[in-house]
This record gives sequence, C-alpha cells and structure tokens, in this order.
Amino acid sequence: MSILTQKTLKKSITLSGVGIHTGVKSNLKIYPALPNTGINFIRTDLKKNNIIRANYKNVSNTTLCTTISNEYGNKVSTIEHLMGAFYGAGIDNARVEVDSEEIPIMDGSAKCFVDRIKEVEIETSDQPIKILKIKKKITVQENEKFISITKSNISSDIEFEIKYKNKFINVQKNKINLFEDNLENIFNSRTFCLYEDIEKLKKLNLGKGGSLDNAIVIKDNKVINQGGLRNDLELVNHKILDCMGDLFLSGYKIIGSVFCSQGGHNLTNKLLREIFSHQSNYSLIEIKGKELPHIFANYQNFKSTA
Repeated sequence: MSILTQKTLKKSITLSGVGIHTGVKSNLKIYPALPNTGINFIRTDLKKNNIIRANYKNVSNTTLCTTISNEYGNKVSTIEHLMGAFYGAGIDNARVEVDSEEIPIMDGSAKCFVDRIKEVEIETSDQPIKILKIKKKITVQENEKFISITKSNISSDIEFEIKYKNKFINVQKNKINLFEDNLENIFNSRTFCLYEDIEKLKKLNLGKGGSLDNAIVIKDNKVINQGGLRNDLELVNHKILDCMGDLFLSGYKIIGSVFCSQGGHNLTNKLLREIFSHQSNYSLIEIKGKELPHIFANYQNFKSTA
C-alpha cells in the first residue's frame, strides 16, 4: 500500500455515548467516503440543512470544546477527539452521522475511536494526499498564551506546554512527531479539569455529562479517579490530542513545527486563520509517486487494503 495516498475506512463504525457538555446520549455512525471529500458531519436528527463540513472557517465556538456550524446555524460540538483520531490514523475522508448536536465523549480520550478504526481497517485510494507546507514562522499570542508554527522540511511536530498553579499539574511539556512517533499515549489521554472548576462549568450550563468515567478530576494535589493517570504526561498529552484535532480542520496534513504554551481550541483556530490569511505563509502540495518517502511512517500501524 502507499502511505502517500488518501484513505478512508474500509467499513462503517457505530458508537454511542453521552455528550460531556449537553449530557445528551447520541449515536454516532462513521462511514467511508470518496477521495477529496474530506470529513463531513451530518446531523441525522435534522431533516434539512444538516451537513457541516469539518473546516477551520466553520468553527463557531471554542468554549471548552470545538464547535463547527454551517450557514444555517446548525452545529456539532466536541469534534476535536474524533478529528484527532482521524488525523493520527491517516483518515482523509469520512462521513460522520450523529443524531444530536454533540459527539459522544466516550472515555474522554480518542482511544475508542482509534480502536474501532484499527478494527475495521483502512481503505487506500489512488488519489494523492494533500499537504499544507508552512513557509515561514507565524505566531498568535494572547497575554501569556501563545501558539506558533515554523517551517519544517519533512516533519510535523507538535510541542505543547501547560502551566497550572495546582501543584500536581504544575508545568508539563511534551513534543511529538505526528507522523513518525507512536501516538498511543496521545490517543489514550483523557480530558481533565480541576475539582474547583466543576461549579463554574455548571454555571456555564456545561459539563452536564461529565463524570469520572469520561474525565480526569484533580482535587488538591491528587487525581481522584480510580487508577490514577494512564501515563505520566496524560494531561499535556490530552492537550496535544486536542491540538491535533483542531489542526486537522485545515483540511490538510501539515508539514511544520507547532509550539503552543497554555493555548487551546481558540488559539489553534486563530493560528489556522492566520496561516490562510496570506498565500505567502504556505504552499499546497499533492504528494505523488515516492516523494517525501519517510514521513507518514506512523500511519503504517493501521492496516490498509489497496
């Protein structure tokens, strides 16, 4: 198989679960899609105007999750973990049907999505993948928070740093090569919050479906979830997962190096908008033949059929 051609699922996937913010149970079906169609979400609970394309331009809200909307105001939220799974697994095209406005949170990570993708395997097309190659450094900063992306000849790196006053979290940093590293710890890392922030979520009418089954909760200087953390850097690794999902809203595999300190969904979306604001910032490439032969090596961890 070629790791340089577009991919979709070999078979459909069905999942169900609760939305972490709405508290509403939803059913999710992910279908294969043709090359060059990208990722499209379809709200099956709506009879018309229910298609929402996964694109950075359609991001309408970034409060504690990523929400995309179409021109009719119909939306789907908390898409970032599924989008991160697609990006890391190399899925370019998929049709995602959901019967409510929020993607189910599952266990708070991308593990369920990735496991099912591996289970059904991947279908490889003969169409070349699409690359967004960064040509110069771009930075977006908001007070102490910032995100930047710089030119890289062959790799896609994400380096993320979080800083909390909470002594258990304190400062955590990790860096991954998206296409060459083993991403298991990234996929398996769950969303998290501080115990004292739970009341704030309730006042915002969010977190209605949150529980210790789908989120890490940190109280004082310890994790109150039974079993603790899945990996030593689970908290910053989850931020990397979020960043992956939000970056994939570019619609392309990105060749460039990202560094983010204390950022989130909003800052990543602003970065994409800044990248695409001027053509001198990037170039778009279709990889053909045996160009860039060693970069997408990680995608070979997912079985494919030609």
